[in-house]
Amino acid sequence: MKKFEELPASAQAAFAGLDTAARQADLGRSIASLPGGFAMKSVGGRDYWYYQVKLPGGQPQQVYVGPDDELTRRLMSEHANPQKRLAQSGLVRMARAAVAYGCAEIPLKHARVIERLSDYGVFSAGGILAGTHSFLAYQNHFGVRWTAGAFTLYPDFAHAGKNLSIALPSNLKLDAKAAIDSLNMGFIPIQSNTTFKKPDEPDFDVDFLTTMGRTGDAPVYLPELNLTLQPLKFMELSLEDPMRATLLARNGPIVVNVPQPQRFALHKLIVHGERPVAQRVKANKDLAQAGALIDYLLDNDGDALVNAWEDAVGRGPGWTRRLLAGWRALERAQPTMDFTERLRQALFTRDARRDAQ
Repeated sequence: MKKFEELPASAQAAFAGLDTAARQADLGRSIASLPGGFAMKSVGGRDYWYYQVKLPGGQPQQVYVGPDDELTRRLMSEHANPQKRLAQSGLVRMARAAVAYGCAEIPLKHARVIERLSDYGVFSAGGILAGTHSFLAYQNHFGVRWTAGAFTLYPDFAHAGKNLSIALPSNLKLDAKAAIDSLNMGFIPIQSNTTFKKPDEPDFDVDFLTTMGRTGDAPVYLPELNLTLQPLKFMELSLEDPMRATLLARNGPIVVNVPQPQRFALHKLIVHGERPVAQRVKANKDLAQAGALIDYLLDNDGDALVNAWEDAVGRGPGWTRRLLAGWRALERAQPTMDFTERLRQALFTRDARRDAQ
């Protein structure tokens, strides 16, 4: 049984239009009133676009636009045309229409937190939305509906660490804790201030995460964000080369950063075996989400999955051992999906295509 089903063409078209409009509005909201220009920077062999401005005090500021691809270039072109900008009320109407057509939405209370962090510049500074909300965002991006794997929802925010983002100015200052406090929703910081808990809603936490470095799992304070982050093992696989995505809520769309889906899926397999017995529900959710994404990628973008697999196993024997253990657990949990044979076929197809070039 497939782990996804195609959304109706009307839903796919509605979300495609909303995604473009939301990303354009997000860019315009940040910089529309300031003079400046687009600048490309190369990082790690890839090209990225930023919008560079000078604030009234003379300080330079850069806003991340996206990778050098067709969508980003189209957004840059549309930015020069004021008639292409949509008011927030128009975006809300488009969002509700997309929901009516069958696109997936996130709860409004979660949208409030994510939107406020976006308003404070957390995502422009390199913050990445992790966990189930990313998994939900992929389905609208792909034009599908997951048939399993959502489980409990709560926002996890991950950041790449002390390096706030790709080529960000060193004088950037944000206050993500103030953003949480400004919501007046009753969040209380716990666990060395890495988690914000809502006492009247036990299932609604906001976690701030980062990759594990030499200091181990000791919480890391990031003064540029006024946040303390909880390091997690193997998270760097998900945080490298993130993508922009549009979350859908009834009060409007929110543009965020999420992991690449193939990296998200393999990270879920790697951490599956690391879960203690008390977290078996989360471990089962790891397999369900990884299975849905791998099923889709093997049908639609096998190259991306194969390349991510080779990246993961190239990081050392510990990574390989855990990934293979997670893969075997996935096969046991979903034996009818023929994941191994399909992965072999994707590898063969990619290599044959390379040899033919």
